[in-house]
Amino acid sequence: MRVLITGGAGFIGSHVVEACLAAGHEPFVIDNLSAGLRAQVPPGVPFFQADIRDAVKLARVFDEVHPEAVSHHAAQPSVGCSMRDAALDADVNVVGLVRVVEQSARRGVSRFVFASSGGCLYGDVDGPVDEQAAVRPICPSGLSKWAGEQYVRHFALTCGWRASILRYSNVYGSRQSAESDGGVVAIVCRALLSGRPPVIFGDGRAVRDFIFVEDVARANVLALTATSGPCDILNIGTGRPTSIVALVERLRETIQLDRPRLGLPAAIHAAARPGDLPASLVDVPAAHRVLHWQPRTTLAAGLRPTVAWFANVVPQ
Repeated sequence: MRVLITGGAGFIGSHVVEACLAAGHEPFVIDNLSAGLRAQVPPGVPFFQADIRDAVKLARVFDEVHPEAVSHHAAQPSVGCSMRDAALDADVNVVGLVRVVEQSARRGVSRFVFASSGGCLYGDVDGPVDEQAAVRPICPSGLSKWAGEQYVRHFALTCGWRASILRYSNVYGSRQSAESDGGVVAIVCRALLSGRPPVIFGDGRAVRDFIFVEDVARANVLALTATSGPCDILNIGTGRPTSIVALVERLRETIQLDRPRLGLPAAIHAAARPGDLPASLVDVPAAHRVLHWQPRTTLAAGLRPTVAWFANVVPQ
């Protein structure tokens, strides 16, 4: 299957490209490189540097690629950025998404996968929530993802697509940026390896559902062929809570397994940030039922290759 992956030079998108190759698909990448890196696109994969908001360039890419499926990962992912500049967030996440779905409709794609967010949409929760839970976005980033889901659903129903909306929990793994406020694993890992104290916002008891990026990429590939209806909404996570304090300790333990003599500074605390949730957890039976998917990687197992990757890129 010819698959156009928007944002395919980024953290999650580049892993989706690799998973598509491994599954025998033919991936193509479009990315404006505002956050992604050209080097993260596997050799031999056709690459187009363009912004999804540029209707003319986007149309040219679709005309050249003739995709059968689109996996949409190009986005403004930062909650903090959305709080500071809601207009930019909406421009990328809503206008950009509309440009992509319009071109997908024009070229007659048969499958569309949209990377959404569980945490941004469900808000604070008491435990793992399923896809029927109330949508309560508390930041512009959540609002733009919610709007994006409605556009995908509309085009799926009117254009005859098979669409999958994947609501991710907190994704982590190699290539994650430590500059994004959502990349807590990357931020803490880089700080510890650089000899700087990691910063915990609030008391550190907030819990997150950490999902390894390779498990997320596998779900994306399965969503290209396995659907139950015109537009499936599926949580992609583990349902297992980990507090920020516990995450920092696990990262310290993981680093010291390979570097027992490395002195690691203690964490420091700062005031909680606007938009941070006390708890974010998703339940995933629907993904198991529709995609025959479930997470394979425990947090301990996923942190080991993540730390190893950061150890190679952080200056010592």
